[in-house]
Amino acid sequence: MSRTPLPLRRAALPALVCLALVLTGCSSDTADGSGASTRSDAPERTGPKPEKAEPKKVEEAGKSGGSRAAAAAPVRISIPSLGIDSELMRLGLNQDGTVEVPPAEKGMTAGWYTGGAIPGERGAAVVIGHNDTRFGKAVFHDLKKIDKGAEIAIHNDRGAELRFRVTGTETVSKKAFPTEKVYGPTNTRTLRLITCDGAFDDRGHPVDNLIVYANRS
Repeated sequence: MSRTPLPLRRAALPALVCLALVLTGCSSDTADGSGASTRSDAPERTGPKPEKAEPKKVEEAGKSGGSRAAAAAPVRISIPSLGIDSELMRLGLNQDGTVEVPPAEKGMTAGWYTGGAIPGERGAAVVIGHNDTRFGKAVFHDLKKIDKGAEIAIHNDRGAELRFRVTGTETVSKKAFPTEKVYGPTNTRTLRLITCDGAFDDRGHPVDNLIVYANRS
């Protein structure tokens, strides 16, 4: 996945989910040492760059109104029906305002976008993972096989397991990423999983994003 697909600028709602896969999927060639890719065409981007938006919306999109400092942080995700079980690394924003994605060498590790809601709280929580990287198959390689009603479990650092049920999936062009639908405010406790999908462009990057929608069960 290349960064292109998941840009989340501070001047707009987070378009995170454009994890652009490089060549074989969602890979990036460089990392800044923080565990996230820094290339603009790296999987860190899970969504198109929003054209216009209020600066605060990126900060507030999908977040709950509670105290984040007091909330438990997600540390693991599992999807039993697909055999997925991964630790969760933290993802923020790159200097250019796009959303970070896991570095290619950590392709089997998914990441939680800290600018969204904390899983289990009111708001949209976003988890990003590669489909493939230059190292081969990655954590969300089989995500397209997920069925409606499938269970997704998020484990937090206090030992609790939060369960979500898939309500639907959507494949979208990275050029028309539904930013507000994915990252916008909501009173429900929701979870969105994002990875790359579709055909490759002339640079070897997937042109689409796969979005999985789930609600707290």
